[in-house]
Amino acid sequence: MARPSLNDLAAFAAVANHRSFRRAADVLGVSRSALSHAIIGLEGKLGVRLFNRTTRSVSLTQAGARLLARLDPVLQDLDQALDTLSDERGTPSGALRINANKSGARILLAEVVPPFLDLYPEVELDLVSEGQLVDIVERGFDAGVRLLEAVPRDMVAVRFGGEVRFIAVAAPSYLKGRATPKTPDDLHAHRCIRQRLPSGKRYRWEFAKRGAEIAVDAPGRLTLDDNDLLVQAAVAGRGVAYVPEHFAKPFLKSGQLVAVLDDWCPPTPGLALYYPRSRHVPSPLRAFIDLLKQLDRTR
Repeated sequence: MARPSLNDLAAFAAVANHRSFRRAADVLGVSRSALSHAIIGLEGKLGVRLFNRTTRSVSLTQAGARLLARLDPVLQDLDQALDTLSDERGTPSGALRINANKSGARILLAEVVPPFLDLYPEVELDLVSEGQLVDIVERGFDAGVRLLEAVPRDMVAVRFGGEVRFIAVAAPSYLKGRATPKTPDDLHAHRCIRQRLPSGKRYRWEFAKRGAEIAVDAPGRLTLDDNDLLVQAAVAGRGVAYVPEHFAKPFLKSGQLVAVLDDWCPPTPGLALYYPRSRHVPSPLRAFIDLLKQLDRTR
């Protein structure tokens, strides 16, 4: 039997862990056709079928499951061994993949990414910004960035960026001739620009004041799924929007928007970078976390 290469085995592990040739190809940085040919070649060398494939799904055969169970710890040990060499050289190297929401990606790109790339020229950073909550382990990311309250409990969370405040805003042109809302219940008499969450559900606006908490299913005929679009629609006078304050700040400063229900909008804990508790932390991620903490202390 021809001995498979390490690249072949790593390709198998990627497909097996992601249950998807497309996702595995994205993580490995190869084309799906090249990855498919590599797996076919590996199965030919081993003389067994490793995957059950359909047009919609990929699953392991019994032989594939046995191979993955033995191979995963070996590949993790290999990653740790290579990472130890990186530590001894004193210079982190390799790839670092981070999945972030749009707010988190903006902060990282403005404050953390430039000095990180300058300090660690041998690290290749892949920062993916998307609104959808994903399983970072399944998708092959080293870390993720989300609101602290949305971080899974089995993850290690590192807060950064300070508190985040969601506020209700509207254009002066919209409020002209209308009663400005004084309580969250007053929103039922207004046109609201609703938000669709990545899960498909509409977001219920959450307010709090002196221990009282209210969640409002804001009424409105327009629903959007992006904070920049929500602000844009509010500036255009389409109604009241509820967004993170930093998205609206330039328009509040220019007078194109005004805040309403300000005393009902307290700050929340904010963003966190998170990563699996049970996995070895690669040196590029450790370096990124150290720099994130250092910069956050100087805010």
